[in-house]
Formats: sequence, structure tokens, C-alpha cells
Amino acid sequence: MYGNAADRPERQRRYPTDMTDAEWTAVRPLLPVPAWLQGRGGRPEGYCHRQVLDAVRYLVDNGIKWRAMPADFPPWDRVYAFFRRWRDHALVQEFHDRLRAKVREKLGRDAEPTAGVIDSQSIKADAVVGTDSRGFDGGKLVNGRKRHVVVDTLGLLLGVMVTAADTGDRTAAKELLARVADAHHRLELVWADGGYTGSGASPRIVDTLDTGP
Repeated sequence: MYGNAADRPERQRRYPTDMTDAEWTAVRPLLPVPAWLQGRGGRPEGYCHRQVLDAVRYLVDNGIKWRAMPADFPPWDRVYAFFRRWRDHALVQEFHDRLRAKVREKLGRDAEPTAGVIDSQSIKADAVVGTDSRGFDGGKLVNGRKRHVVVDTLGLLLGVMVTAADTGDRTAAKELLARVADAHHRLELVWADGGYTGSGASPRIVDTLDTGP
């Protein structure tokens, strides 16, 4: 049985996505603490959280199916159960936000940003993606989906939203910037390119980048 931060020495680091010892040292105290370690009942964890995180990182980086998880990781269904539990309780976002704050503070910035940048990118969708969740971006000539992203001035993620590629930037920005502003109350300024200006532009976008002629 393994606790919140127990290591399993018999599994050697072998993939580029596996955390180094230094990375694990930084990540370990930021992970959610199991209920049983806080006297709230439940049984000890059956798998080391380091292994679970390494498995999730491997899956995301390589784009594999859950069932294709390499055998040296914990069983795929247990990894998925951990991921689903953390996701459904917003622990994945909380974990990410804690890491972002640590990075900002290490670089001499306040934990919470006051300025950011918004942009989007249309991505061609695979044939298995349903037509109800894809669209055609006439400007980029891409049939697929579009990811809308807000980052701080260091390029660290503040918010992301995925839509069909035919969704306008101004339309998506209204919803995404509202979410980001609710989560980051000190955010005062967001830069955007010319695609976010004009009639119907979000009032939360207060400045635009000069993208040239």
C-alpha cells in the first residue's frame, strides 16, 4: 500500500514524460491528500501517486487510448479512476493553478497575474470527430475545432476553451474571458489581435496588439 507521496523504487524512470526526482519533489506537496491520511476514513491508496501522474503524462503526450497504457504503469482503469476523480472534483485545475503560482513567484512575480493575452488556433479534426462538434474556419481553411487560450505574460495558461472551428473569436472570448476573470480577480488587462475587435467584441478585452498591415 502507498500513501499520498510514496515512491515505488522498483519502477525505474524510462520515458521522457516520467517526472525527474526534482520535479517530483516540487509536485509532491501540491497533490491532494487522501482522506485516510487526514483521519476521514477510507483505505490507503493502492498505487503511488507518482506512478499515476507519470501514466497520465505519458497518455497525454503520446495520444494513446487508456487501454493502451504500457504494462509497467498501474492498470489503465485505476489510472483513469484517479484522473476522473481529480477532474470531477476540480483537483486537476487546482493542482495546475498551484504550480503556475509557484513558477510565477520563483520568477519574482505575484502569484496572481494582472495582465494576459488571448488568442485562438484552428486545428484539423480527425475523421472520427463528429460533425456536431466541428466546423469550417473560412479564414484558415480548416475543417475541425478551434482552441481559445488565455495566458499570462509569461505564457502560463489561465484558461482554455474548445469550440467548433467556425465559432468566431469574439463570440468565444465573451465566455472564456468571463470564466478567466471570475477565477483571477486581479486581471486588469488582456491583449488581443485584431480578430477580437469590432462590433460585439467583449468589453473585458481592453487593449489589442498591433499586428501590422
